[in-house]
Amino acid sequence: MNNLLYQVDDRPPLVTTVLLAAQHMLAALGGIIAVPLVLGAVLKLPADQIVALVNAALLGSGVVTIIQCKGVGPIGIRLPCVMGTSFAFVGAAISIGFEHGVPGILGSSLAASVVMIVGSFFMPQIRKLFPHTVTAVVVTMIGLSLVPVAVDWAAGGKGAGAHYGDPVNLGIALFVLATVIALVQFGKGIISAAAVVIGMAIGYAGCVALGLVDFSSVQKAAVFALPQPLYFGMSFPVSGILAMAVAYVVTMVETTGTFMALGSATKTKMRGKLLSRGVLCDGVGSAFVAMLGSPPVSTFAQNVGVISLTGVASRHVVALTGVLLAMAGLFPVLGALVVTIPQPVLGGAGLMMFAMIIAAGVQMLSHVEHNKRTGLIIAVSIGCGLAVSVRPELLSKLPAFVHEIFGSGISTGAIIAVLLNLVLPERPVEVDEDEEEDVPQPMLVKNLEPA
Repeated sequence: MNNLLYQVDDRPPLVTTVLLAAQHMLAALGGIIAVPLVLGAVLKLPADQIVALVNAALLGSGVVTIIQCKGVGPIGIRLPCVMGTSFAFVGAAISIGFEHGVPGILGSSLAASVVMIVGSFFMPQIRKLFPHTVTAVVVTMIGLSLVPVAVDWAAGGKGAGAHYGDPVNLGIALFVLATVIALVQFGKGIISAAAVVIGMAIGYAGCVALGLVDFSSVQKAAVFALPQPLYFGMSFPVSGILAMAVAYVVTMVETTGTFMALGSATKTKMRGKLLSRGVLCDGVGSAFVAMLGSPPVSTFAQNVGVISLTGVASRHVVALTGVLLAMAGLFPVLGALVVTIPQPVLGGAGLMMFAMIIAAGVQMLSHVEHNKRTGLIIAVSIGCGLAVSVRPELLSKLPAFVHEIFGSGISTGAIIAVLLNLVLPERPVEVDEDEEEDVPQPMLVKNLEPA
């Protein structure tokens, strides 16, 4: 039985669609602008260049989101995917930037995107490396890796310094979390579906009333800004291209896991050809945004949590999110206004969304055949993934390429799970040749009866 409120090809009423699209935008915007802001700060770029990076990231993410959702020929998975700049590329980008500047980062991104474009044609083969046990591990690790991000937001953000964990911050986050829970559980129709954006709006209004919102960035932001392709220029250092190529390979693994989680959330059977279209969009999209002046993009895992929480799987809703992101890139004042949302407000909603991904992963794990082999795969891969998520400094003294590959808990958990699945012997079992494996999909937690 399919319990989605809106299915993949459904078109909700216009007002409902706008609200739901804004919800996805709020979940993704912080992550999209964070990468160019981090790069700008570390490379000590002037303010005008940082603004150009941010605007290009928003516009590029919006355009590629539309293509991923709607599809253009063989490009685009045609599922509700929000695309955005990825932290998987930050390490490589910073190392390239120190030596070759932003032109080196963009040129390396453009050249190395060929790795993902070519790799997309082998996704039917790669899909075979992700049986149900591996997929369940990856989905669980996505949620486990994202929860610490929400916790940091709830505490005030990593840059909060002495105010990190301030009772006021935690109180705001808990208030937003309780509001979202109440709206999901007791709300009907659009109230339940738009619980995240409504909860954040109530929390934001409370912060404004308490004088906790700084509007100075809105006053400084330009109302309109045209895109400036090749604003930074490009260079193509061989070392930079190789570093970015490794980052693209790691991103392919993470993106595959995110697509598998998305398939579970949207009740879509994730076949190899479908993965090929999605990964091809990631590669072509990253080449496009590099020419626009932005770091590479990939599929955002956090928005899978929005779908799991609300039951809204319409790709047309998320395509409108792409339009809103593109508008934020063309009208910086809009992006600046959204950025004024206090971190604890994001944290309260984020904790709920990301925990939903963990719940989906746990439900998938419950359908795994329980034996010594699968127990080892699950335990070791999740343990290794958590090790680098909780203690990222663990890899600090290892070569850079090792950190690039295993720096993310998602990629570490996925790689370990795939390797163990290939290496550990499997007891032969009798399978009916006419029976196609059809793994039960996890139910949406919002539709479960309360305990």
